[in-house]
Amino acid sequence: MAKDASRSKEENSVFVGRRPTMNYVMATMMILNKGEDCTVKARGRAISHAVDVCEILRNRFLKGTEYKEIRLSTEQLEGENGQSNNVSSIEIVLAPPK
Repeated sequence: MAKDASRSKEENSVFVGRRPTMNYVMATMMILNKGEDCTVKARGRAISHAVDVCEILRNRFLKGTEYKEIRLSTEQLEGENGQSNNVSSIEIVLAPPK
């Protein structure tokens, strides 16, 4: 039963990267329209992009969407030269409008 819960959490996640902002807004909106929480995740320079996605969604498309939780962390990634680098990451959990 725990496996199903973790799988649905991954399905309800949007990983923000380099694609156009509206792609992520639409993906997030589809999850929220099902009445489920959505987690927007990003690392490094994409963090500001993730915040833009959430704000566009809340202000233009799904008014009443609320921030449920925001988690900040630092991950250590190994670079091409074998050096480890710290990379900031964010997870923003959005609750659908009531």
